[in-house]
Amino acid sequence: MSTPTIVFETSDYMIINKPAGWVVNDANTVTHNLVIQRWLDSLKNNSLANNREYRSGIVHRLDKETSGALIVAKNEQSFEALQREFKERIVKKRYIALVHGMLKEKRGEIDAPVGRLPWRRDRFGVYQNGRDAFTAYTVRDEYEKDGQKYSLVEFYPRTGRTHQIRVHAKHLGNPLVSDEFYAGRKRSRNDRIWCARLFLHANWISFIDPKSGEQVEYEVPLADDLQAALDTLNLLD
Repeated sequence: MSTPTIVFETSDYMIINKPAGWVVNDANTVTHNLVIQRWLDSLKNNSLANNREYRSGIVHRLDKETSGALIVAKNEQSFEALQREFKERIVKKRYIALVHGMLKEKRGEIDAPVGRLPWRRDRFGVYQNGRDAFTAYTVRDEYEKDGQKYSLVEFYPRTGRTHQIRVHAKHLGNPLVSDEFYAGRKRSRNDRIWCARLFLHANWISFIDPKSGEQVEYEVPLADDLQAALDTLNLLD
C-alpha cells in the first residue's frame, strides 16, 4: 500500500498526494484502516496535529478509493480561511476518471440534485429531495478494450456532495470503471480484473493562498496504478 506524500508545503498549508485505500478522517469506525489524519498526527511540521477540533488540519476530504490532491492547513487561521473558500466555492478542483462508454456530448455540465437514497442508506443518487449539485466535464480521450468502449473524462465539480462525480457519471449513463456502488456488481467485478480500484483521481486544485491572497494551483499526476490500467486500453483516433 502506498503512503501519502507532501507535494508542496508552506508555513500555512500542505498539498498531500493521498493514495487510494486511505480514509481521510479518523473515527471509531475506521480502527482497522489506514487514516490520513493519523498520519498527519505523526508529523512534526503541523501545529494542528492531534487537534480534534481542527481535524489535524484537514479542510476537505476524498473518498477512500479516490487518490490525489488534498489540502491540509497547518494553523488555525489557514484552516478557517480555507474552509471559508470551500464554503464560498472559491476552491476549484479537477478530477480524472475513466468511465464506461462514449459520452454523447464531449463537453457539458450536469445539474442534478444528489442525496442519500432513503431505501439504501449507504448509496447516493440523483434524487429530487437531494442537495443541488453541479459538475462540468470534458472528454479527454476515448478507448477500446475487448469490444468495450471507455472515455477518459475531466470532471470539474462546482459543489462538493458525497459521491457527486460517481453519481453524476451514472446519471449520464457512463458509470466509473471499477465503481462497486454505481457501475453494477457484475460490471465492476469484471472491471477489477484489469483495474483493481475505482478509477478516480483528484489531479488538480486551485485556491487563494491564505497569507499572500494570490491564486495558486497544484497538480498531482495520475496515480501509477490507474496509469497502468489505462495502458491496457487501446486509444481510439
